[in-house]
Amino acid sequence: MSRERPTTKAERIRIPRTIWALGFVSLFMDLSSELVHSLLPVFLVTTLGASALTVGVIEGVAESTAMLVKIFSGAISDFMGRRKGLLLLGYGLAALSKPLFPLAHSVEVVFIARFLDRIGKGIRGAPRDALIADVSPPEIRGACFGLRQSMDTVGAVLGPALAILLMLWLVDLQRALWFAVIPATIAVALIVAGVKEPTYVPGEHPFRSPIRWGVLHDFSAGYWWVVIIGGVFTLARFSEAFLVLRAQQTGLSVTWIPLVMVVMAIFYAFSAYPAGWLSDRMSRTKLLCMGMVLLVLADVVLAQSGSVITMMLGVALWGLHMGFSQGILASLVADNAPGQLKGTAFGIFNLVSGACMLIASVLAGGLWQSIGSASTFLMGALLASTALLLLLLKKQ
Repeated sequence: MSRERPTTKAERIRIPRTIWALGFVSLFMDLSSELVHSLLPVFLVTTLGASALTVGVIEGVAESTAMLVKIFSGAISDFMGRRKGLLLLGYGLAALSKPLFPLAHSVEVVFIARFLDRIGKGIRGAPRDALIADVSPPEIRGACFGLRQSMDTVGAVLGPALAILLMLWLVDLQRALWFAVIPATIAVALIVAGVKEPTYVPGEHPFRSPIRWGVLHDFSAGYWWVVIIGGVFTLARFSEAFLVLRAQQTGLSVTWIPLVMVVMAIFYAFSAYPAGWLSDRMSRTKLLCMGMVLLVLADVVLAQSGSVITMMLGVALWGLHMGFSQGILASLVADNAPGQLKGTAFGIFNLVSGACMLIASVLAGGLWQSIGSASTFLMGALLASTALLLLLLKKQ
């Protein structure tokens, strides 16, 4: 007679309602954002007549802004003693930016909309993660963070998929972009109705800049190697907008171009957890080397692709490289930072990465416009190879 397996304490504890609410907020906002991002590069180039360099500038400024703003938002939420207000501000800015995309009749309006959207992302990221940490029972904290991330990934797949359906139905870019307003509005409403935060003592934590320059000498050489390698690697990782433009160039119709983002998100999602699981059981640097090799292969395939099939192979490799690099880089930062200075360590890392992301996207757009699209991806392969060489030198 078989006996039932005893139920562990972690299995008996339920994930709090606020975590589920934040998960659905992430799902709906990512659905909205990825719907826009999968169509925006083509809208800029075909409807508004923007150049590849302009696309690079817009994407570089937008993404680097998000990285730089989130350095400070978590410290501000600690100081205020409240997270929900910053969540509303961050998600609210992103929601308000969505109608500007279909209303845009100039590149400048798109730039403003993209800038507001990414400022919103920067404001909400750290307070959201801090709130998850606040309300998660310690026994299931990993599950709570995992749930939020997995629901975010679902949105990243559904957004471009919805863009394809809308283009099949409407055959009009601007009309399709209007539908991004609906899930963004739902996300804000969920924060208002579903997110509850614990009682804080305002001012309990005095405000400190997350980058405390006076303690830079406390960081090890290993940490600075990670920052340098991460910076060079970020130079090789320009905006995914160039994947969308490459898809258009290889003959994929406007209706099916969002499939690029669907494929990338699927391969990213399915590789991120196995890569993280492996990183707890084998050398993180070996796995990061694998991620860099995958990026080199992706860039070479995309540079040489002359068909939709080979282009999609390059996109799949790009998604795999993200799964084998993003979480592992963050783990390496944590591994090499002093215990009491992890916030400062991530602040410096994000600052360097944000600056490199801006340079990468502008450089990618400039090469695309002046020499050709293949040069953009070959430049990425060269920089990724440089990062790989630095990582191999660090291991010695």
